[in-house]
Amino acid sequence: MGLQLPRWVWIGAVTLACIAGMVNVIGYLGFEHQAVSHLTGTTSLLGAALAEGNWRAAGHVWGVLIAFCLGATVSGLVIQDGTLRLGRRYGVVLALESLLLAAAVPLFVREQVLGAWLAAMACGLQNAMVTTYSGAAVRTTHLSGMFTDLGIGLGHLLRGLPLPVRRLTLSGLIISGFLGGGILGAWLFRHLQYHALLIPSALTGLTGIGYVAYRQVTLMRQRRPDETRPPPSPD
Repeated sequence: MGLQLPRWVWIGAVTLACIAGMVNVIGYLGFEHQAVSHLTGTTSLLGAALAEGNWRAAGHVWGVLIAFCLGATVSGLVIQDGTLRLGRRYGVVLALESLLLAAAVPLFVREQVLGAWLAAMACGLQNAMVTTYSGAAVRTTHLSGMFTDLGIGLGHLLRGLPLPVRRLTLSGLIISGFLGGGILGAWLFRHLQYHALLIPSALTGLTGIGYVAYRQVTLMRQRRPDETRPPPSPD
């Protein structure tokens, strides 16, 4: 009941949540211990840095906030819509995200804060790309909305109200994907250090390629009935 989601939305949302979980945990385990996929805690860190007069830390945190917003801006320029729809240029955004994550690796290795900024920009790109589908919020770089939806669903269940099963299922899958990505990212960081970011970079690129291929196959199937239809008879 409720939300109707095509297969590509389910697969894409969970995959991107996993990628975001990997990127975020690698950033957190790095030299700055800076989360890059969400801005609530980052804004709190900015407030603490300003209160303490720690201008160096404040500048670093400001950079993360600005970079995330800049990534969302670029995504808006490329896609030009806030609703998920097959046929939009998601492949372009995913390619940009892949390049940003790859470019962040050498900067992280040299312990330059610009690496965190590029990773945050990549997350902003991704989060702005995946926004809504049929009125349901689809967020893949942070989980507050997903846990909120689950809590609301539990409240409805306790009151005996009808449940939006598909929406709650999507929330649960995104949470699981993000958690799984965090576990995998932490394991990779232990063995590869910052080069672990190359894994989500590659996954993002492959997701973009997979999306483009799926879109082309879908478009071909949609055109096939028109091509096989007999021409109209002359009057």
